[in-house]
Amino acid sequence: MWFDTPAYVLFLVLVVLVYWRLGRKGQNVFLLAASYLFYGWWDYRFLLLMIASTTIDFFIARAIARSTSSSVRRTLLIFSLVINFAILGVFKYFNFFVDSFAHVIGRAGWQASRSFLRILLPPGISFYTFQEVAYIVDVYNRKLPAAESFIDYALFISLFPHLIAGPIQRPSHLLPQVQGNRAFQSDRFFDGILLILSGLFRKCVIADNCALLANGVFSGSFGQPNLCSLAIGTYAFAWQIYGDFSGYSDIARGSAQLLGFHFMVNFRQPYLATSMRDFWRRWHISLSTWLRDYLYIPLGGSSEPGYKTYRNLLLTMLLGGLWHGANWTFVVWGGLHGTALAIERKLTDSNVAKKLASLQIDWTWPRRIFVFHLVCLGWIFFRADSLGSALALLGGLTKVSWEPEYWVALKFLALFAVPLFFVDYQLEKSGEEYFWQNRAPLTRIAVACSALILITFFSANQANAFIYFQF
Repeated sequence: MWFDTPAYVLFLVLVVLVYWRLGRKGQNVFLLAASYLFYGWWDYRFLLLMIASTTIDFFIARAIARSTSSSVRRTLLIFSLVINFAILGVFKYFNFFVDSFAHVIGRAGWQASRSFLRILLPPGISFYTFQEVAYIVDVYNRKLPAAESFIDYALFISLFPHLIAGPIQRPSHLLPQVQGNRAFQSDRFFDGILLILSGLFRKCVIADNCALLANGVFSGSFGQPNLCSLAIGTYAFAWQIYGDFSGYSDIARGSAQLLGFHFMVNFRQPYLATSMRDFWRRWHISLSTWLRDYLYIPLGGSSEPGYKTYRNLLLTMLLGGLWHGANWTFVVWGGLHGTALAIERKLTDSNVAKKLASLQIDWTWPRRIFVFHLVCLGWIFFRADSLGSALALLGGLTKVSWEPEYWVALKFLALFAVPLFFVDYQLEKSGEEYFWQNRAPLTRIAVACSALILITFFSANQANAFIYFQF
C-alpha cells in the first residue's frame, strides 16, 4: 500500500474522513490501528518486530524515569541502545557482512551460497529506530517525561505519514502533539493539501523524469562513461534525489497537517548552500540534527579544537553514510562529506579565509556553484551500485566526448530541473515553507490547480519507488 501513490491517497482520504469524527483518545486509537495496517500490509512480520521494539522501549523509558539510581538508569539506557542498534544492525547490515565474507572466501578459491543467508530489510527501520533512540536518550537526560500511555507512545513512533521515510520526528516536538487535543483548522487543512500537491509535483514530475536520465547513465545505456555523459547523469541524479526525498517530506508533512499534526521542515533549498556546513543545515534536516545532537555532540563536538573536532566530524559523517545502507559506496560518500566538513572548518579559521572576506567581494554564487559540484561528486558514490562502478565512472572524467543526443538529454534535464530551481530560489527569498504560502486564497487555489494539471500531464511514464524507502 505504502509504495502505491493512488492507493496511499485513497487510504489517506478514508483515514481523514473517520479521524475527525472522533475524540482525542478515539483519534489516537484509530490512527494507531491505521498506521499498523499501513505498515503491516506488506509483511506482518515486520509489524510484529516494530511492535516488540516499541513495547520494550516504552517500559524501559518508564523504568528510567522512575529510578533515582544513576547506575540503574545508565544500565537501562545501555540495554535499550544495545537492543535497538542490534535489531537495526542485524537487519540492515547482515547481508553486507555475508556478501563481504563470501567475496573474501571466493577469492581464496572456495564457493559459498549467499541466497539462503540473506534476509529482508524491514521498510523504515532506520527511521523509527532513530526516533526510539532519541526518545530514550531524552528521557534519560530528563529533557522529556516518559509517556504514560502506550497508545500515545506507539502512535508517536508509528504515525504513518513519517513511518517509512521520515522526517525523523523529535520526541519533544511530536509526542506532546500526540498527547494533546487537536482541533480542525480549515486554513491548515488547505495548506496540507498544497504541501501534498507540492510533494507529488517534486516526485512525479521532477524526480521521476530526471530518473530517466540518471538511470540511463549509471546503468551504462549512454555507453562508456565520459565527462559529458557523467555530468548529465550526475546532475540528473542530484535533482532526482532532491525532488524525490523533498517531495516525500512534503507529502508526509501535508498528510500530517490534514490530521492536525505539525512535522518539522526537512529541506530548505540545499542546492543554494554556500558551504558544506550550510548544506547540512538545509539537507535532510531531521537526520543532520539527529546526528549532531545524539552523535557529534556526545563525541565531544567542537568543544576541543584541533584534530578532535575533525575526528568527530569524520566519524559522524562516516556513521551517517552507514545509516544510509550497508555498502562501501555509502561509507565513501560519508567519508567525503566528513573530510570536506573538516577541511572547510580548518580553512574557515585560517588567515586566507579572513583575507578573502576582507576583499568585500560577493562570493555567494561562486560558493554555491562550488558546493553544488562538491555535493554532486559525492552523489556519484551514493548512486553507484558498487565501489568498483563508482571508480569506473570517475575514470570517465578524463575522457571528453560529445554525442548529438547529449543536447536532447540536456534540454530534457533543463525542462525539469529549472522549474524546481526557480521554486527554490523564490522560497529562499521569501522564507516560506512552500511556494506562495502567504498569497491570497484564490492565488493558492490557482497554484494548486496548476500543480494538479502538471502532475497529470507531465508525470514520468515509469514508476519509481521513493529512494529513501530503502533506508
